[in-house]
Order: sequence, then structure tokens, then C-alpha cells
Amino acid sequence: MDARLQRRIQRYGWERAADAYARHWHGPLAGLQAELLALAAPAPGEAVLDVACGAGVVAAAAARAVGPGGRVLGVDLAEAMVQAARQQAQRLGLAQASFMRMDAEQLALPDDAGFDLVLCVLGLMYVPDPAAALRELRRVLRPGGRALLAVWGERARCGWAPLFGIVDAEVRSEVCPLFFGLGQGEALARCCAAAGLRVSAQRRRSDALHYADADAACAAAFAGGPVALAWSRFDAAVRARVQAHYLAALAPWRDGQGYHVPAEYLIVAAERPQA
Repeated sequence: MDARLQRRIQRYGWERAADAYARHWHGPLAGLQAELLALAAPAPGEAVLDVACGAGVVAAAAARAVGPGGRVLGVDLAEAMVQAARQQAQRLGLAQASFMRMDAEQLALPDDAGFDLVLCVLGLMYVPDPAAALRELRRVLRPGGRALLAVWGERARCGWAPLFGIVDAEVRSEVCPLFFGLGQGEALARCCAAAGLRVSAQRRRSDALHYADADAACAAAFAGGPVALAWSRFDAAVRARVQAHYLAALAPWRDGQGYHVPAEYLIVAAERPQA
């Protein structure tokens, strides 16, 4: 897919998804976010960059950890996400957190930005050139600074993965053609090494996405996720068709009215070498 088209799909899709994402994904992703923050261990006084920050949940937790003597900058391609994150930080009284709209592949930050820690939680899958984004993360880290990254894992271990094929059948181009690429084997670790980041640890986390009913499962997948732009353009007949196909794909994980859908994440810890 043309990189410019992919960026537009992601930007305007996440603009539409911002509200639904907050309602339907913050709970299911809480375990992953807590594990990643525990590994990252943001310390009082540190400077933290959260790339693809979404509505700012991880950035807010990092801001609490670094305290008023530290600083957190969250950046996202979608302005609606940036606004949601900014509003949350204001509600929580986190003056040390700020947010800007920014492209992960071209961070509008100086070479000597001096961040102690860079976080990117489930963001690299949407970037047309993740290698460029990783080079940017390294560029803004101070020597010895660390990076904590999370992507979705192997396609076969994510029960909701049929979503993409179902939506792609209704549109003229693939929605997320590279989505599971970085979660395969050592792919993300190799990309980090190629970008000049030294990988110190990686682990896979198996989890389940819990939905109370079919409506919640579909709202998370279609209105609050990576296919939100396509969903916003479907008429009622297409929406009914893709929902039916998706729920059929989730049938193995139905429990009464609810669903417990398996998911896998890959977490990689890396650092910028001192020299």
C-alpha cells in the first residue's frame, strides 16, 4: 500500500475511533499496560516520550511515576486522540504531561531531546515504515536511554484477527497490510537492532479480551479499532454483513452472552547504547 494512503487511513480512522476506543479498549488493555510500565519503571524526575499515545492512559501513568519534577510528552497522529489525552491530564492535574500531534516516522523533536524513556504501546503496527519510526525513537533518546515497545503477537494467537480479512473483502485496498508482521518471531527485535537499539529483553504475553456481549465485541472491533474509517463508510447492509461474519469467527470463544477472545502481545525492551 502507498505509504501516504496508509497514513491517511490511520490518521482519519483514529480520529473517528477516539471515543469508542476509550470506552471499549482501556479495560481490556489494562493488564498489558501495567506490565509494560512495570518493565519500563519510569522514575521520579525522568523525561518520557509516549509515541502513538492514543487517549493518554499510559502517558498519565508515566506522568504520575515521574512526578512534578519530571516530564511526559505524548504524541499521536490523530488530533482527536491528542485532545482526549490532554483533557484527561488536565482532569487528573498532571501538569508535567503535555501532548502534540506528531508523526512517529518524523518526530518534530531535536536530536538532543534527551528522553530517558520512550514508550510505544500497540502503535508500530500502524506505521507504514516502522524502521523509520524506530530510528526516530533512538534519535530522541539520550545515550543509555531505554525504550519499551509492545505490538500484537502472532496472528494465529489473536482470535480477533479475522477482522481484517472480513473488512478487506468490502474495500478496495487492505486496511492494515503489515499489522501482524512485527509480532512474528524475532521481527521486532531485528528491527530494533537495525535502528541502533540494543535489545535487552523480550517476552510474549497471552491474554484474553473480555466482552460482555456481541454488541460490545463489535463496537470494539469496528468503531473503536483500526478499521474505524472503513466502518464509518459502510452502509447498514454492509455493517450487518461484516458483523455477522465477525461474530461467526468469534464463536469458538463465546461464553453465554459474552466472549473471551484470546490475544497475544509481544513486548520488547531496548536501549540506546552509550556510544
